[in-house]
Amino acid sequence: QVQLIESGGGLVQAGGSLRLSCAASGLTFSRYSVDWFRQAPGQEREFVAGISRSDGNKNYADAVKGRFTISRDNAKNTVYLQMNTLKPEDTAVYYCAAVSRIVAGQYAYWGQGTQVTVSS
Repeated sequence: QVQLIESGGGLVQAGGSLRLSCAASGLTFSRYSVDWFRQAPGQEREFVAGISRSDGNKNYADAVKGRFTISRDNAKNTVYLQMNTLKPEDTAVYYCAAVSRIVAGQYAYWGQGTQVTVSS
């Protein structure tokens, strides 16, 4: 059974940092590009950051550029999202997703999400 499990969320003051982890089981994570999304209450889910299979290509939403860093450790089947200089508007549930290798533009697997709350 394939699972993506996010962890590392929590409550932090504005200006603080958190590192989220997305650990995969039941699949060879290195074969998948992985994206992070977030969803705040009453808002649509939005793309945050993405990383290619080989770690050679990373991209970020404008709102997090320069503050968030995505990385991966394929030996540990884990993708990370380092979040620095957090702002209250970063408060959301954060999800990781493995990009489908079969259907373009689709996601094969999603995690259950981890809550990040940034206080002002």
